[in-house]
Amino acid sequence: MQQRSFSLLSCQENFAGDGSDEVFGQALCRRDVNRSACGDCVRIASQEIMNKCNEKDADIWYEYCQISYSYSNFFSAMNYLGQYPDSNNQKKNVSDPEELSSALIKLMEDLKSKAPWASSMFAVGSSNFSSQGHVYGLVQCTRGISGSDCNKCLVSAWGDLKTCCSPHQGGTIVSRYCNVRFELYHFYNQYSEGLGKEKIILLVICILAGTLLASLGICVARQRRKRRMTRDEERDENELLQELPKPNELSISRGDLEYSDDMFVMDLVTLRAATANFSLTNKLGRGGFGIVYKGILPDGNEIAVKRLSMKSWQGVEEFKNEITLIAKLKHKNLVRLLGWGIDGHEKLLIYEYMANKSLDVFLSDPMKRSQLYWGARYSIINGIARGLLYLHEDSVPKIIHRDLKPSNVLLDIDMVAKISDFGMARIFSEKQNVANTRRVVGTFGYMAPEYAMEGQFSAKSDVFSFGVILLEIISGKKNSGFHLTKRASSLLKYAWILWNEGRELEFVDPFLLKSFPPADVRRTIQMGLLCVQEDPADRPLMTDVVVLLESGPAILLQPKQPAFSVGRDIPLDSLSMPESSCTNDITASTMSPR
Repeated sequence: MQQRSFSLLSCQENFAGDGSDEVFGQALCRRDVNRSACGDCVRIASQEIMNKCNEKDADIWYEYCQISYSYSNFFSAMNYLGQYPDSNNQKKNVSDPEELSSALIKLMEDLKSKAPWASSMFAVGSSNFSSQGHVYGLVQCTRGISGSDCNKCLVSAWGDLKTCCSPHQGGTIVSRYCNVRFELYHFYNQYSEGLGKEKIILLVICILAGTLLASLGICVARQRRKRRMTRDEERDENELLQELPKPNELSISRGDLEYSDDMFVMDLVTLRAATANFSLTNKLGRGGFGIVYKGILPDGNEIAVKRLSMKSWQGVEEFKNEITLIAKLKHKNLVRLLGWGIDGHEKLLIYEYMANKSLDVFLSDPMKRSQLYWGARYSIINGIARGLLYLHEDSVPKIIHRDLKPSNVLLDIDMVAKISDFGMARIFSEKQNVANTRRVVGTFGYMAPEYAMEGQFSAKSDVFSFGVILLEIISGKKNSGFHLTKRASSLLKYAWILWNEGRELEFVDPFLLKSFPPADVRRTIQMGLLCVQEDPADRPLMTDVVVLLESGPAILLQPKQPAFSVGRDIPLDSLSMPESSCTNDITASTMSPR
């Protein structure tokens, strides 16, 4: 497949929208590229449009895909505005421009007559140019416009192409609604219109959803979060207190903090003293919507205090969620919530103290990672699995975590793994298996694709996150940023490649050297790959995972190809980035990544 030959970013600030949080967006892949190339291109374009263009109206084009979003409903009427990629300036002139022009007119007229009325709105073809070869062409319209509008767009784009590029060895005109291109080499892939309308629609739906969630969610949510901050500041403290349970007031000096079955309420003065006024030297890390500090109470008990963002509406919701939901959970592989405090805008959650901080600390620090021998890693994997099993099967009600990642797996003094940070957790009824949400929350690299792209979450989406963590623990590598190694576009794909080549032991962290049982490692890698399969139905339940982890040798199913994980696990070397200059003026909220 040819490498990307151009990229172009356009940011406009003259589209005002209607003042609401509604954002219109679309993504389009070139119809001749496969699903993998399409997904990679869209993820890269999503990041780029998010990082470099925060205007109210923007488009980005790559060779294999394009993304557009606007506050205005650009689906309602086509407004052609052709763009001229810089790559056109790099094309040399042909020796016989008249002969090329004749062949190009014949080719483009043929393609323009086909694409508007094809189900894919896409056409490719070639025409004899000279005794030396052919001229190859491609035209495509977005699927949200009519055949008539497609034809009008192609006519306009073809006019621009003739003006700019007809004497050249190639040229491209792109727009929000259609694209035209020609080259003197075969730049497109084998394509058949008979691939099936159902597959086309499915791909477009997935890409549209993924684009809106992954690319627009972060950058366009900022202004809306500001409004929620204001709303939070105006929220009456008494109203929030009325919504919280009434835990027992306990005397701190009684020394029964560790053993009490009840939560306690603690005042801000005591918590300030315990944490040295939330000193940076006491900082343990950052949890969901807040920083976590170590605290020492007057009786010597150690605690962890999460100080939620004072101006975050999401922090308020997480605060309520943790207290009303998670306080009832008691399992050795779940971090225990001990109590809470509230004083004006200050909202604090108090947990049992975990001496070894988080799994993320060990995975990110080579020195600490070298201390994790195979037995410790296997125990951590099993502990996470048991904690999830409790949430999914044994807890009443059943709970889906939705944000499982290494920083939310804490380690106590004995390196026992405990799942934490339940602010994003959701309750499932006894017979409920799947739920949908329009507000996708979680962390890039750990979200299951059906959740990130369609808002569908279940126990199987937690299983996917568990599988990613399992593979990170074994390899000592993080899924986020793995593409920089150039071994594969993600850690999941790298594990899959080695597995299929019978080289799975090369996946193991070099710090383990030969101090691991090969059979156990192979079985655990296989379990991880089973957990990250694309189809949720193919992933095991946590019941099966725990049984297989603890039962020793067993015959496992052969894993299918893993899904891509939404996030920064993309091959940046395959698609270079365009230049842009934009200012931040976006308001919308479709995703809350952390």
